Amino acid sequence: MPRRDPELPEGTDKVIAAASAAIAARREDSAAEGLVTQVRDQVSTLRGQAGDKLRTYADDGKGRASGLLDEFGGVLGDAARSVDERLGEDYGRYAHKAADAVSNFAGKVRDKSVDDIMGDAKDFVRKSPMVAIGIAAVAGFALMRVLKTGVEDARILGRERLRASNDDSGA
Repeated sequence: MPRRDPELPEGTDKVIAAASAAIAARREDSAAEGLVTQVRDQVSTLRGQAGDKLRTYADDGKGRASGLLDEFGGVLGDAARSVDERLGEDYGRYAHKAADAVSNFAGKVRDKSVDDIMGDAKDFVRKSPMVAIGIAAVAGFALMRVLKTGVEDARILGRERLRASNDDSGA
């Protein structure tokens, strides 16, 4: 601390120290604000990148889903022709309607953007929340069954590989 000038009033050194502390605190606040701004900018950039990545995945999934629906519609169309041949056109008409419905749905999925599909889904949930919950429950159950079957198949395959490697090492 600098030497006190004898002509300064008593307590001036305390005022100067307090002012210096206040200036240092402002500098720290300014640095903290700059850091907060930098973090916000980085979070915003990362959020944008994540959104772009999700949109790409959603577009890919939409393309795959519409392709699978087209294939399923083709399978239903083949089945409808088979029903026509075996049971008659009266019974085949229902199968043709189902095949056409699946093909039309595939076309709608293909033609809509991901945002439009999400908007339609939100509207559906708002209008029929109980039906949406039921669909979600059925879809979740089906997904769990598929995953459980996959895990069980992987375990069986792992056991078979282990058994085969034990047989090879024992021979």
